This record gives sequence, C-alpha cells and structure tokens, in this order.
Amino acid sequence: MSPLKDLFLYLSKSSIIQKFLSTSGPCKIIPRRFISGETLSVGIIIARELNKQGFLVTLDNLGESVTNKDQAISATQEYLNIIRAISTPPNPDVIPKEATSFGTITSSLKLTQLGLALEYQLCLENIREIMQEAKKSNNRVTIDMEDSPYTERTLNIYKTLLKEGFSTLGIVIQSYLKRSESDIRNLVPLGPRVRLCKGAYKEPSTIAFARKKDVDKNYLHLLSILFSKDALEKGAYPEVATHDEKIINWTSALVKKNNIPAEQFEFQMLYGIRRDLQQRLVKQGYRTRVYLPYGTHWYPYFMRRLAERPANLWFILKNLCYR
Repeated sequence: MSPLKDLFLYLSKSSIIQKFLSTSGPCKIIPRRFISGETLSVGIIIARELNKQGFLVTLDNLGESVTNKDQAISATQEYLNIIRAISTPPNPDVIPKEATSFGTITSSLKLTQLGLALEYQLCLENIREIMQEAKKSNNRVTIDMEDSPYTERTLNIYKTLLKEGFSTLGIVIQSYLKRSESDIRNLVPLGPRVRLCKGAYKEPSTIAFARKKDVDKNYLHLLSILFSKDALEKGAYPEVATHDEKIINWTSALVKKNNIPAEQFEFQMLYGIRRDLQQRLVKQGYRTRVYLPYGTHWYPYFMRRLAERPANLWFILKNLCYR
C-alpha cells in the first residue's frame, strides 16, 4: 500500500480534520466532484439527469457508524424516503426503455448507519423495515460492505433477509479480503446480486491482500466464479464495480466469448470518476450504473475516494484554481 493511500485512510478517521473541512465554507466545495449535494431532492434531480444520459443510478445517503439508536432510526427513515421518492415512475419519453426495466434508480446503504455497531437486532429490524417498503415497488437495495469487523454480521443479515423473501436485496464483496472466495461460493446457491469491488479500507495483511496485483488477480478470479454457468443459472447477477480498464476489458471479452446477455450483469462506477469511460460503456450498450452519494456526512467517503486514486486530489486542486 502506498504512503499516500495510507495517509488518506488515516485521515478518513480523523475527527479534527473532518470537523474543519465540514464547517469551513471554502472547503465544502472540494467534494462536489464526487457528491451530488446535501439533500435527497438534489440527489434525485441529478439521478434523473443521469438517467436521461442512459445511466442507471444507485443513491447513497452518506453516513456510517451511528452512535445511538435515535440516529439509526433517523437513517432508516431517510432510506424509506429514498425508496418512496425513487418509486415514482420516470417520464418514459426521456428515460431509455432498457433502463426503466431494471432499477432506473436504486439505493445503497451501510449497516453501521442503521445501528450494526450498536446492536445486531436493531440493525436487522431497521433494514427489514426498509426492505418491506422496497418490496412494495420491487425496488432494489444494496448493502455496502464496510471494514472487516462487520463482514460476518453483514453477510449474516444479507442471508437472513434473502431467506425471508427479500429477493431484490444485493450485497457488496471486496476482492482485497482473502475470505471473499469462500463468501462468494457460499452465496452462489442463493442466486445473489453481488457488487464486486476492490475494497477501500485499511486492513491487516493477515486478512487482506496488500499488493495491488494480488487484489486485481483475486478480483478476476471472483468474477470468473460469478460469471460461471452454474452461478448464472442459479440467478447470480454480477455487478462489476471498477474503474480499472483492464478488468473492464477482461469482462467484456468474457461475456462475448460465453455469449452472456447484457441483461445478466452490469458495470458500476462512482459519480465523478472516469466519466469518459462511463459514457463509452453506455455507448457500447452495457448497463452502467453510477453510484451517486448525497448528504452532509461526506468526509469519510471523500477521503476513501482519494485513497483509492490520489490523482483525484490534483484534479480537484487544479479545478479550484480556475474557479
């Protein structure tokens, strides 16, 4: 792991830096490249604009690791608001027909935002309430994976809700964790919708691959499992969440070679990163979903984006100079 990446991951947990950047007027413009705005209404507006351009979208209300039950209940209510807002049918004249048939706008959430760090049962009840609302409109929700202390509990909640019939629920798996192959193989019989990403938290080398080439190698290995005939026949839906062109090209070659229909998988990318590549994938006819965050608790998310690609910092600073 590079020293600069280590620095950004360390800063992502700094309450002092977070308070300074979050309350400083000039500094609050910095994350705008990666975050749609501070309110749900702004997030919906930008999501619909992305729909017009042919993109699918998943909305994320930024926040994690709440410290009391009231905060967890408040976050749950916000996700209920998201689902009700995105369940309103879009204008078919401006939204591509293909997009409206598969979750034009969905939502993504973190379980620590719903109270997982406080009480397992509290979190389970909160996400169950969210899924009951989502089920009314067949809306898709994805559980983001967080750092390793929460991995097992997150997977347990996901499996519990799948068995309860909430089939529109998806999960994130991180390729830098050494346990991920076992996790995916255990999920395959359930016909899971899996967003595969590389991982953006600092983890010890005992449980995570430290070298990028090993993370990438494992990513391709995990993709080969998700795209296997057995997994697809059981209902698996791979979501290839990466900006790595080598992985994207590898995936494109794989699906063409095996005649895997475009409706059986999708690419996913973060809002504000590699827009050129996102547009190219849409033009090539691939389902491409943009991960679109909003909210006031943007600091940890923003720092992890810089850790993933430190070059983003220089891009932002250059743009600020020309404001």
